[in-house]
Amino acid sequence: MTTLLFARHGQASFGQKNYDKLSSLGAQQATLLGQHYAHTQRKIDAIVTGSLVRQQDSATHFLNAYNTQDASTLTSSTPKIIEELNEFNHKDVFIKLDPSFATEAGIMNAVAQAPVPKVRLAELFNEAMIRWHSGQHDEDYLESWPQFNLRVQQALQKLMTYAEQQQAKNVLIFTSGGVIAAITASLLNQGSDSPSMTAYQINRSLINTGVTSIVLRGDRPRLLSLNEHTHLYHQGQSLVSWH
Repeated sequence: MTTLLFARHGQASFGQKNYDKLSSLGAQQATLLGQHYAHTQRKIDAIVTGSLVRQQDSATHFLNAYNTQDASTLTSSTPKIIEELNEFNHKDVFIKLDPSFATEAGIMNAVAQAPVPKVRLAELFNEAMIRWHSGQHDEDYLESWPQFNLRVQQALQKLMTYAEQQQAKNVLIFTSGGVIAAITASLLNQGSDSPSMTAYQINRSLINTGVTSIVLRGDRPRLLSLNEHTHLYHQGQSLVSWH
């Protein structure tokens, strides 16, 4: 039996010009996950990431902490990259809600008069996500949600094949919230034609470096756990983040 452990990357640089890099908190979160797996002697046979910087750097910080504890059982400490594990283009999704959001000035103009600009920004992004998931504007996007979901399901198949080839019992995958949510929704909505909004609701709850476990029995994946993040609580809730 093989378990695929999907870890959302550590906190990225939300609100910065370059979102695709870990914040200091994000690096700490990934380090804590590595320490936690080492201390609990969680055996990891292989690591996989997408090609995004925040995903690969999360794997690096995890490995540095995991190997330091002399707990590593990895055949190779070099993660395999599967590009289909990359997140959707959140900038494109946001801009398609309002073309003025293509510039920082346009975004600031939309939130500046709000009592709490950050809250208003989150509300606008929520509106953009609902529009993307609705299926009513698919032709507007560089990658519609159905196209993204198809790509993610292809990534899952590649992971299953890779795990079998490596004879790996535990594969840790550093990816992003949208990917994890789409895979989880597909497992929860088997037989349903519309997992999109389920994926959206799941995505909103996923914590940075939270781990979702999927068990492979034959060729049929099953959800084992969702969004595990106990490794972040040794300092209370101060290390828990969603963005």
